[in-house]
Amino acid sequence: MLDGKKILVGITGGISAYKTASLIRLLVKAGAEVKAVMSSAAKEFVSPLTIATLTKNPVYTDFFNPENGEWHSHVKLGIWADLYVIAPATANTIAKMAHGIADNLLLTTVLSARCKVMVAPAMDVDMFQNPITRQNIDILRSRGVVVAEAAEGELASGLTGKGRMAEPDDIFAQIEQQLAVVQDFSGKNILITAGPTREKIDPVRFVSNYSTGKMGYAIAECLASRGAQVVLVSGPVGLKPVNKNIRLIQVESAAQMYKACVEEFPHCHAAIMSAAVADYTPKAAAPEKIKKNGEKEFTLTLVPTPDIAAELGKTKGANQVLVGFALETENEALNAQKKLESKNFDFIVLNSLNDKGAGFGYDTNRVTIVHRNGKTCPFELKPKTEVANDIANELLQLLK
Repeated sequence: MLDGKKILVGITGGISAYKTASLIRLLVKAGAEVKAVMSSAAKEFVSPLTIATLTKNPVYTDFFNPENGEWHSHVKLGIWADLYVIAPATANTIAKMAHGIADNLLLTTVLSARCKVMVAPAMDVDMFQNPITRQNIDILRSRGVVVAEAAEGELASGLTGKGRMAEPDDIFAQIEQQLAVVQDFSGKNILITAGPTREKIDPVRFVSNYSTGKMGYAIAECLASRGAQVVLVSGPVGLKPVNKNIRLIQVESAAQMYKACVEEFPHCHAAIMSAAVADYTPKAAAPEKIKKNGEKEFTLTLVPTPDIAAELGKTKGANQVLVGFALETENEALNAQKKLESKNFDFIVLNSLNDKGAGFGYDTNRVTIVHRNGKTCPFELKPKTEVANDIANELLQLLK
């Protein structure tokens, strides 16, 4: 199951660190390549020599080797790993992770990790039940961190309660689950649009919106990891696709996105229109920067942009699936249903700016999937990576 998988294990300063040695043995026995990062406090509970012997790799404890100056790159470690597991994860480390503090190699690597991160909390019962700790764990969950729930039992303090690190067998099972990605989209070509468009007013100004592209890119990564060949047509965002199954086409304007989608859609089994495309564009972009010149008012004439979704809906074949998005602020369900019908979508993903933590800029989203037959599937607020998986599951049913 884990043959060839690259797993980075982070060890922090708690008595449960002795269990991590057993977890590493299970991972290596299952065929995984394992590297370990230890905090300074962790070395008081288990020796780097023990961990290095079990992983068959040097252990990383500091940013550089003081004897020869060799640099230990947190960036390279973050790129290398398929999964980063921190076990045990103390209350201190969880708090720092929740608030972006990176004062050691283990934590800096968390911020550099491109892979899924998992934590196995381990602390005394009162620390675990403290509202601050509970809130910090909830923050990590909202950002997509997997939590291997602590167990109940006798603790190092002599107290009994919840706070024991999960047993190595249980953590190992969760690791297998996280890395067992089924290639159920193998052989499928999927078109995805993401991000905003920019409609030029002059060489330095444009009309746009607040979209960051996070939802579209999460969908692209999800489908690519499940075997799809993804064409990602993206407006200007600060993101880059990671999976090699994603072919990125970068565009700026709605007209450019329209052209790319019309060219690509005939070769695809499905399209997911998650981009926030401008509805209007300046009638004529000024060739030079527009000067103020003392005028009290400035009039900008806007004309409609080409309707990408409607065009794909017209040309959609019998064996193609078209998925839309609707971001609404009022009459959400009614407006989503109208859009679904007018664009000829097979289903539409509705999200509302009225939901806290949903919409532009957030790492989380709360959506309702509405099908043509009227069936609705509401989901709770969750990380966009998990929302992407929900959307992929709905798409898979139609492609079957």
